Amino acid sequence: MFIVENATFSIPNRTLLHPISLQFERGKVYGLIGHNGSGKSTLIKLLAKQQPLSAGKILVEQQSIADYSARAFAKKVAYLPQHLPNATNLTAKELIAMGRYAWNGLFGRQSAEDKAAIAQALKLTHTEKFADQPVDVLSGGECSRIWLAMLLAQQSQFLLLDEPLAALDIAHQVEVMELVYKLSRELNLGVIIVIHDINLASRYCDHLVALHSGKLLAQGNAHQIVNSDALKEIYGIRLNVISHPDTQRPVSFY
Repeated sequence: MFIVENATFSIPNRTLLHPISLQFERGKVYGLIGHNGSGKSTLIKLLAKQQPLSAGKILVEQQSIADYSARAFAKKVAYLPQHLPNATNLTAKELIAMGRYAWNGLFGRQSAEDKAAIAQALKLTHTEKFADQPVDVLSGGECSRIWLAMLLAQQSQFLLLDEPLAALDIAHQVEVMELVYKLSRELNLGVIIVIHDINLASRYCDHLVALHSGKLLAQGNAHQIVNSDALKEIYGIRLNVISHPDTQRPVSFY
């Protein structure tokens, strides 16, 4: 269980995230939605220990994340930032192997367990054929799956993804969300994703958390959040909503 209790984040003369309390469980996909500047990335960075809380607390397995060492925390939580670091001159397998840092250190020799975790991550993300290719020659969708494989090799309990779809075309966006949803079930992962496409969020997220101006505005399932009245509060624009003919999930359009 990931528990957020009255977490806040402030910078001089400005509060970016007002007191917020949430719970995240394993085996579910959570979508953080809202307009630009609503506090989504701030919240996910706090969850990932990328910046310190100004007040409140965040717990993983009843322990404050502030009390975890970097490696111990990485065994619980894996984080993919919005702006990915440069992977020049690394093959896909070498990048994925970096996900084993939590278990063997940065320069540790690969054990049989490490090799098995890397092989499983390649298999789960269907990227075996890219294993020996340089990451910087792969397409955006292929690259996204390799980074996701690196997180899976980390064998954490929660995945935090900050706008992983931003640079992808619609086909690859759907591909990544299908994979994320499937992995949450197969591996009992809790996935928290910052996502702008409200229809993909409606289709693939079990629970939506809507932020506005650094405050928690609403949370619930797709039917509770993806409706004209709620979307007007979240985005400031009235959208039409219908049910998808196959999934019955709400679909919004202007």
